Amino acid sequence: MNQPAADATAPNVAMAANSAVRQSRPRQQLAAELRRLRDMAGISGRELAKRVGISQSTLSRIESGRMVPPLPQVLDWAKAVGADADCEEALRALTEAAHTPEVHDWAASLAERPHLQDDVRAFEEDAQIVRNFQPALVPGLLQTADYARRVFATFDPPYAPDALAAALAARLDRQRVLYDPAKRFEFLITEAALRFRPGPHRVLLAQLDRIISIETLDTVAVGVIPQDVEASTTIPHGFVIYENEDHALASAEPIPGSMVTRGPELVEAHRRRWVALSRMALHDNDARRFLSEIRDEIHRIATH
Repeated sequence: MNQPAADATAPNVAMAANSAVRQSRPRQQLAAELRRLRDMAGISGRELAKRVGISQSTLSRIESGRMVPPLPQVLDWAKAVGADADCEEALRALTEAAHTPEVHDWAASLAERPHLQDDVRAFEEDAQIVRNFQPALVPGLLQTADYARRVFATFDPPYAPDALAAALAARLDRQRVLYDPAKRFEFLITEAALRFRPGPHRVLLAQLDRIISIETLDTVAVGVIPQDVEASTTIPHGFVIYENEDHALASAEPIPGSMVTRGPELVEAHRRRWVALSRMALHDNDARRFLSEIRDEIHRIATH
């Protein structure tokens, strides 16, 4: 087996591990080290994937930083390239840091670009299944232009007028992904979110009409959690799970910014909460009937 030189590998990996803990993107550090170890060992991606027991596409995702491998895979990788004990320990530290949720500050992120819709688009386009839970407002992929514009107008820090227009256009463009027959989108929306009204009643009526219409797509399923349902779990913040054949991640949006979780255990915790919330929801015809009842109620309020 090819052996990377110990004096050239372990100190550098250890240095990268220490650096990764301090930096905001340890995922890229782990990807770079795993790729470097493979290159130093002189093993092709196809051969290493076979030794580790993963697909070549999975290996490519790991080396590009798009996927964070679980620790057992990292250790199998280290063994396959002949890494020594010190190197394995440094990789453990990198993997632990890479599994820590990434938090991105809104103000800092928006100081560099007009909006963040392209980040979300990348997750949606990469995923095969998207599961979106929202307790406070209608998910962005389902929003009408007027609803989205009014939601963006409430953001803190506020958008500049030209940036708001760019964010709105990008959000609406993201919605094309709903029509991709190779994907599946599942939404869980609370009754409170369905009644959230960022403008006149007509805005909410149009928004409810859109949800009822979009739900008819084969790629989309909408579950509704009524306010008076007996709870089987607590209602947490909103979150989205992006699933692919070989990896998954979860994202949430606390007040200061966005949080992305790639560690398998934490993603699984989001899956368990999704299942619990799904048990509280109305689905299929029951959900459609509930949506129509809310829409009719809002219409009566708006016309009297």
